[in-house]
Amino acid sequence: MLLKLEDIKAPIEKEMREFEQKFRASMHTRVLLLDKIMNYIVKRKGKQMRPMFIFLSAGTCGKITESTFRAASLIELLHTASLVHDDVVDDANYRRGFFSINALWKNKIAVLVGDFLLARALMLSVENKEFGLLAIGTESVKEMSEGELLQMEKARNLDISEEVYFAIIRQKTASLIASCCAMGASSSGAAAEAVRRMKEFGLHIGMAFQIKDDLFDYGDDSIGKPVGIDIKEKKMTLPLIHALSKSSWLEKRRIINIVRNQSDKSAKVKEVIEFVRRSGGIAHAQAAMKRYYEEALAILNEFPASAYKESLTNLVRFTIERTK
Repeated sequence: MLLKLEDIKAPIEKEMREFEQKFRASMHTRVLLLDKIMNYIVKRKGKQMRPMFIFLSAGTCGKITESTFRAASLIELLHTASLVHDDVVDDANYRRGFFSINALWKNKIAVLVGDFLLARALMLSVENKEFGLLAIGTESVKEMSEGELLQMEKARNLDISEEVYFAIIRQKTASLIASCCAMGASSSGAAAEAVRRMKEFGLHIGMAFQIKDDLFDYGDDSIGKPVGIDIKEKKMTLPLIHALSKSSWLEKRRIINIVRNQSDKSAKVKEVIEFVRRSGGIAHAQAAMKRYYEEALAILNEFPASAYKESLTNLVRFTIERTK
């Protein structure tokens, strides 16, 4: 049965509506230009999976409290700031089908907007003495920044190991979902060990989520992400890394040359995709994704049964079974 986010959200539907109002209020500013940009950011909201992870983790570990609402706002502010800055770094004109902030208001304003969002996150934490939540959230920002820089450092030679790949996605993607789950648990008043286990749970989900995203590059044109986009952007992901590790020196050199110098040609991108499929790269990545998924569920099974835990289990399934 195909999972729907609306069904998964059912136990926290009231809290999610209340959170949306509180988050909108936290974005308000008396500077007209900034307020206009904040309204634009709020309207562009995606699936809201990060707040969902926070509220469901809180409910699984204890009670949803006012602190949980602040945790959800904090993670959204930190994450949105990182996305605004990322779009400047990548010179990206679009984000989720909408124009990026830098495309509409130029880089200088986009950087300052990102700074404002970071400042709002810090103020929200300090004003409410949420220092524990702030520590969890800022650690993920540090991890994401280091992951981006590690990827840039290693991208030059297009010859990274699986170990380095896993280190990059752990920092770039998994650390944020781990923070969501740890924040949710912490905001519910859970014991330190439960917070630690929920962070581990989120880390495994984040790893599986990113591998799933990388697999989309080798799917078909019906999925949400264009096929071969990672190859065109010269990104080394798990299916390709594994396929190269199993090939001869000559074949490896030929494929890396295509990625480096001919990834703008559709026929050449298809050649790389075919090589990865033939070499077992997709099957290897699927097995790794399944392993992280099962490890996450094993941790979740340590917690008592509840509607929140059931929905959290289904949210985990959704991240693996999604088609875009």
